[in-house]
This record gives sequence, C-alpha cells and structure tokens, in this order.
Amino acid sequence: MRSLQRYVRKLVHLVCIHGNQPFCSSKTSIRCLHSLHRFKQKKPRFPNHRNSRKPLESIENEDAKPKVYMRDTISNIYRILKYSSWDSAQEQLDEFPLKWDSYTVNQALKTHPPMEKAWLFFNWVSRSKGFKHDRFTYTTMLDIFGEAKRISSMKYVFEQMQEKGLRIDAVTYTSVMHWLSNSGDVDGAVKVWEEMRDKECCPTVVSYTAYMKILFGDNRVKEATDVYKQMLQSGLSPNCHTYTVLMEHLVDSGKYEEALDIFSKMQEAGVQPDKAACNILIEKYCKAGETRTMIQILQYMKENRLVLRYPVFMEALQTLKVAGESDALLRQVHPHISVESIRDEEAVEHVMTDAGVPLSDQELVLFLLEKQNLVALDHLLDGIMDKNILLDSTIISTIIEANTDRCRPDGALLAFEYSVKMGVKLERTTYLTLIGFLIRSNTFTKMVEIVKEMTKAGHSLGVYLGALLIYRLGCARRPVSAAKIFNLLPDNQKCTATYTALISVYFSAGTADKALKIFKIMQRKGIHPSLGTYNVLLVGLEKLGRVSDAETYRKERKNMQSDAHSRDTIPVEEKICDLLYAGDMVSSHSN
Repeated sequence: MRSLQRYVRKLVHLVCIHGNQPFCSSKTSIRCLHSLHRFKQKKPRFPNHRNSRKPLESIENEDAKPKVYMRDTISNIYRILKYSSWDSAQEQLDEFPLKWDSYTVNQALKTHPPMEKAWLFFNWVSRSKGFKHDRFTYTTMLDIFGEAKRISSMKYVFEQMQEKGLRIDAVTYTSVMHWLSNSGDVDGAVKVWEEMRDKECCPTVVSYTAYMKILFGDNRVKEATDVYKQMLQSGLSPNCHTYTVLMEHLVDSGKYEEALDIFSKMQEAGVQPDKAACNILIEKYCKAGETRTMIQILQYMKENRLVLRYPVFMEALQTLKVAGESDALLRQVHPHISVESIRDEEAVEHVMTDAGVPLSDQELVLFLLEKQNLVALDHLLDGIMDKNILLDSTIISTIIEANTDRCRPDGALLAFEYSVKMGVKLERTTYLTLIGFLIRSNTFTKMVEIVKEMTKAGHSLGVYLGALLIYRLGCARRPVSAAKIFNLLPDNQKCTATYTALISVYFSAGTADKALKIFKIMQRKGIHPSLGTYNVLLVGLEKLGRVSDAETYRKERKNMQSDAHSRDTIPVEEKICDLLYAGDMVSSHSN
C-alpha cells in the first residue's frame, strides 16, 4: 500500500511540474504510468507453474505455421497455371492443401491465367470431390472465352449453364450480350436482351447501359433512347458509365455542347465523372478536333486530380498543337508526364546530366526504366542498336514487359528487334509475354519471327499455346503465318491438337480443299483425329456448303465414338483438342 502511495505522490509531482501537458510529453511520466499499471494488476495464481508454461515445441510449431491469406493462395494458383505446363500444373494442384470451393475457383479464374489453362483448370476442378460449378464460376469462364473472341466456346459454356439448370441472372446475360456485340453479332446481342426480358430477369443499370451502348453503336438511336427511358421508368438511376455512353453518342454525332451539358448535369445529380469517362471524352474530342470543350474537361480533371492515359495525353498534346492552342493546362494536369515529352538524343543527354553522375549506356537504360520514361528509352535503345552496344538479356526482358504493361507494341517490338540483331536470347516467359500482348492487340506481323527466335533460343510453344496461336492466326485471316508457326513446332508437338488448329485455319480462310488435305496428311502420319477434329470438319464444311462431305465425316465421327469405348486411354493431345474445340461441338450438334 505504501508503495502505491509513493507512486501516486510521484505522479502528482509530475503533473505540477508539467501543468496541463499530456503525460506522453514526458518519458519519465510514461514509465511511471506503466509501472503503476503493472503494480495494480493482480498477480496471477497458478497452482503449478511448470504446467502453466507453453511447451517449447508448441511455440515453435506456431512460428513454423504462419497464417496463409486467401490472396496468397490465389496468387499461388495463378503462378502455377501461368508458368507451368498443364501436366506439371495438374500435379501441383492435386497436392494443393485446399478444399476447392466456388469462391476460390472464381477468384483464381479472375486472375486471367492463359485461356487454355483456365479451361483445363475449369474442367479439372469440376471432378474434385464435393465441388460443383455455380453461376459465378461459369460466368467468369464465359467472360474469359468472350474476351478471347472464342464466341462459339462462350456459347457452349452458356448452354452448359442452361442444361445444368443454373439460375442465370442479369450479370450473365449482360456479359453474353456484350461479347456477342463486341464480336460483331449485334442481332445475337439483341436476342439475348429479349431472352432476358422474356425470362423476367430484371436488368440492372449495367445491363441497360450495355444494351444502350450496343444500340448506339449500331446507329439505332431511337431504340437506345427508348431503352434509356425504360430504365428511368423502372426506378433505376443512371450511373457514371450510363452518362458516359450518352456523351459518347453525342460527341460522335457532333453535338459537343449537348455532351458538355450532360457532363455538368450529371455532377448536379451527384454523379462525378471518373477517370475513364474523362479519358473517353478527351479522346473523342481529339478525333473531332474540338479543343474548346476539351479544355473544360481538362479543367475539371485538374480540380479533381484525374489524369489521362499516356496515349490519350499524347493525342491531346498533338491536337492542341495543330489547333494552335496552349498546352499549359494539359501539362498542369499531367506534371508527371512532362519528362516523357523527351524525343531526341540531346534530351536523353540532359536526363543523364540531371542524374548528377556519369552514366553508362546500361545505367542510363536502367535510369529511364525506373522513371518509366519509355519514349526517351525508345530513342536511346535505337541509338545503342546502331552502335552495336550489348545489353544484358534481363534488361531487354524488363523493357519488353514495361512496354507491354503500358500498351506500347512499337516499344516492345523495338526491344525484340534489338535482341534479334544483337543475338540476345531471352527467357521463355518474355517471348510468351510478347506473344500474348500482340495477340490481345491484334498485331500479328512479327509473330512468326518471334516464334522463330524463341525456337532458336531453345524454347518451344508447347501443344496448348501452339494450337491456340495457330487458331488465332486463322481468325485473323493469316493462313500463311499459321502454317509457318505449325512448321516451326517440333515433331512431337505436331499432334491432334495442332493439326486440328491448322485445319480450322484453312476453313476460316474459306479453302475447304486445303483443310481436307491437311486432315488426310494427319491421318497418313498415323495421328488419330479426336472428337474436336471432327467437330471442326463438320462446322467448316457445312459453313462452306459442302454438305455431302460433312455427312461422310459425320458417319466417321459416329464410328469413332463407338470405337472410343474400346480404347483403354485417350492421349493427352486428343483431350486438349476436345477441350480447345468444345465450342465447335455445340455448333456441330445443332446442325
């Protein structure tokens, strides 16, 4: 008790010294408070101190088992799917310490692993004990196919949802509608909208907005306006994207003032234009050469700290220059891009001087990479290439990745050209990153050269990527390039899946005879056609009006299906082929 009184007297003394200042202003007072707190705590009573202590082993086990967060689990699944072959990925997933559920699978698919791996994973996990796909996982898989322009495969997944009796909500209908329209099938998108309304599935504001955008894009202005009125009558309020769609249409129609009026009124309604809306409008105004209204959007961006994407910034810079307008406001909005206006070698030297140290070419490249000054980096790399200065392969890979991240195909291809000229061999992942980026950008001019260099470096595409790339070249109407890619594959990868992909290429090009010739070569080499191969044949022949030929192969397919029961195992490449061309199976069954 006396000890407690001594502590209290000490505290009172400290308060008198420091007045109304908080105790935290004195280290001594903090220590006193902590001491008082310790003194006042009741001493724990343990009947047996030895038994009360945690065993050393249990403490070590706690340290050895850190908590695993879901985001880390999802990241691990993504890395397995992206960087491993499917055989290796399947083994790792089999050993994965996880009970698969819809949420985990859906999140893994949403990380956008390579499309073919996503589909293989989707089918693999469906066989896991206690797991069932639901409308969320199906819709995500459907989105993956839609984004990759594999519309027939998307339809197949959608039909599977219907066959399994899953509840199809507005999110799924909207997704299908969007991807159909995106592929050019506006009538198909309209049918999906009508089906959604017939099934009494209430559209959301996102559904209404997506449908309005489709109708405006197809110049069905009155119908789009009616849909907007229906949305308001249903009690739904337009969101930022809805207003953006309306403004896009008005700008495209030359009604710049009306678009600006909506820009003001949406703010009055409590909806603030976001970064995406401002980027879309500035880009539209640039194409129209309309600078006066563009400046008012820039003023709003300055006040709300919004910025343009780099390509849009450069377009706006050029538009203002052509119109003889000042770019001061544009640069005020984008102070971080000011360095990126560097465009010549003298400016590159200036960057080196500003660094304060003498930089070698390699150090200067790293400096510009760190600053993300990719325009200056293009000029520097071009000069280094002319001087035959050798850079490390890791640096070239980093340059390619930086350019693909910023959607700059020219910069990525320049770095690739450097690697070819200087004989620098890159990692397989770098080649695949470049190939994937060019596919998404619909840029196929350098594809054969990239695969050729990749093969020289000792890497191969693999059956999955080989078949997918050949197929995408066919969709892009590049049969010659597709054939060259096929020829670059090693013999053990010229299998059912890749031959079927090449057959589909010639059908896409409208040359059924060449497609059938490839099929006969495939048979002559003893390569067994799969169900997917026959699906491609049937769909291709029927589309080109070769009905009698299609009937012959339909009979062959029936015989093959009956013979399949007698086969002990189905080779992996045939399974891949069936999975890749699952969408075509739906088309062939419907005919």
